[in-house]
Amino acid sequence: MTSDWTRALLTPQCVALVGVSDDPAKTAGRPLQFLRRSGFAGEVMLVNPRRDSVQGEKAWPSLAALPERPDHVFLLTDAEKALDSLEECQRLGVPVATMLSSGFAEAGEKGAANEARLAEILSRGGMRLVGPSSIGVVNLHNGLTLTANAAFAEPDLPKGGIFVGSHSGSLIGALVSRGKRKGIGFAGLVSVGAETDLSIGEICAATLDDPSVTSYMLFLETLRHAEALRAFALEAAARGKPVAAYKLGRSDEAAELAVSHTGSLAGADEVADVFLRACGIARVESFEGLIEVMPLLERLPAAAQSRRGRVGVVTTTGGGAAMAVDQMALRGVDVVPASAATRAKLRDSGIDPGHGRIIDLTLAGTRYDVMKTTLDILRAAPEFDLLLASVGSSARFNPELAVQPAIDAAAGPGHPLAVFLVPDAPDAAQLLARSGVPAFQFPETCGDAVAAALHRRLPQRDLPLDAEAGAAESRVLDEAQSYALLSGAGLTVAPHLVLEVGQPLPELPFAYPVVAKVLDAAIPHKTDAGGVVLGIRDAQELEAAIAGVGERVAERMAGHRVTRILVQQMTRGLGEVLLGFRRDPQVGPVVVLAAGGIHTEIYRDSILRLAPVDLAGAFEMIAELKSARIFEGFRGAPKGDLAALAEAIVAFSGLGATQGARVEEAEINPLFVLPEGQGIMAIDGLARVSGT
Repeated sequence: MTSDWTRALLTPQCVALVGVSDDPAKTAGRPLQFLRRSGFAGEVMLVNPRRDSVQGEKAWPSLAALPERPDHVFLLTDAEKALDSLEECQRLGVPVATMLSSGFAEAGEKGAANEARLAEILSRGGMRLVGPSSIGVVNLHNGLTLTANAAFAEPDLPKGGIFVGSHSGSLIGALVSRGKRKGIGFAGLVSVGAETDLSIGEICAATLDDPSVTSYMLFLETLRHAEALRAFALEAAARGKPVAAYKLGRSDEAAELAVSHTGSLAGADEVADVFLRACGIARVESFEGLIEVMPLLERLPAAAQSRRGRVGVVTTTGGGAAMAVDQMALRGVDVVPASAATRAKLRDSGIDPGHGRIIDLTLAGTRYDVMKTTLDILRAAPEFDLLLASVGSSARFNPELAVQPAIDAAAGPGHPLAVFLVPDAPDAAQLLARSGVPAFQFPETCGDAVAAALHRRLPQRDLPLDAEAGAAESRVLDEAQSYALLSGAGLTVAPHLVLEVGQPLPELPFAYPVVAKVLDAAIPHKTDAGGVVLGIRDAQELEAAIAGVGERVAERMAGHRVTRILVQQMTRGLGEVLLGFRRDPQVGPVVVLAAGGIHTEIYRDSILRLAPVDLAGAFEMIAELKSARIFEGFRGAPKGDLAALAEAIVAFSGLGATQGARVEEAEINPLFVLPEGQGIMAIDGLARVSGT
């Protein structure tokens, strides 16, 4: 029975509406109206204990009274009554139910009681749930409009191959209404609500082998069920079905747990970005971009390695094209000029390509033969990954003539082709959509979608996803303990010695000059507390420094007493970086490489990856860090030991698999990069662990 839900969710033979209203204008009355208008061919049965008929159709007093067991039940009542009906669904063996009701985690003490009861019902098995707070599920291909979303009163919604999974119920209505205006159709849409049981990942995975579903759009508010989402994304990629996502919402969890700079650098949004990238999901920045990106994703394969993408631009309006170029450049896309060979082919065809980065055909480009020939030549040019045609005012007043060259050119072989419509030209947009040609109506959306498509990579298939919750209690290690942890992981730390304040000063096992630092797990940011003295040249200066540290810490931290001092040999490197590790509460371990020292907070130049990373991934992180250029022998300077840095990143990213105490968070800042062949050295360490 548990396998039945995958069929019953979107292709049920019989549905039941529990608590359906007699008033079709009310939220609980809409689903019946929508099912009838859309021509759903299955059986629809109504349950309302207070009426014998609803909207002119027979109603039964309970689910048990129905003449047959429904495949899918839509619960439209308040939370308590919905739970009663869900109990009945469980007893009857209903495969799947969708719950519109709210009044759970968000509803205080009463909601908590409802949530506990819901969890108990679901724990019995044999039934799956969409919701609570789900506005419903829709399959446009069979007329299943099992939803209370008012947008589905819209007639003649276009059907297509896009399946939508959304945390927001209202957004599925916004997608279909905006999609209709652009000529973009959908296969199905599901609002998952609170995701108490079925998640977006599980629901989308259930449609992977449906031939009517060709791609996926996700509207995400959280990554609560990251493992299921990633499993779905891997299978979608294997089937050649692209996935795009718009992610909103920021979590306070990272800030609450963070004791290091890593916590802020690897915040919720940054983690979401790297997680989606690792899943092969194209992340867009705008809701409009989510709607418009899919035709491009269906034509532009994901890259095996990181790429900026090379875009050629042809236009009939230089100013309009320049707006799109600006937006692409801001997002790391390279707009490249046509090569000399390509320009020669254009001239041989009687077309003047000019000399600029953009090929501006001016008014000549409004002629079909000029634009079509230009597009054919540019789509075959090896210097491009993608071609963008910018169309001016003619797209509004003569849409068929304006976009026909692009429609015909796109039908032939060559690089993917997209169109940016400079004027408001909905008719032209619909013509392009019907022909499957990607079209953009705003420069910002154009830049957003093109960047998302070009930067999309094949998913990382061998990456373990460990999002297991850590222990409720964790503890911060002091710097000496953190060094022991780092040394055990294979990282080189600066020579150091722990001194007890008030004890005679011993002979140091390393040479001066040294640095003295307060050693206290309660003071992770020692400089802010006045707990660091640099450049100490001899024993006398060291004694003075220890005394000074104690006085400043007591003054700045309300009398806090310093009992231990860490003395460390001063070392110089070619430059410094930050290396961070953190367990994200939703996706598991992540590793951060960033500008180090005081530059961490000033520049926020950082690269994030899911952990662990391999050596190739570590070198890629280094290449993407802007401040790492100083280690490349810039302007004759010595080169840094980037091989040692890459090995350190690999070792540090593996902290999640260390034996003993579970590492929740760790950071080296700064990590000195020494000259080539001399390695790296950790100068300051911080870690938070749980368990033994």
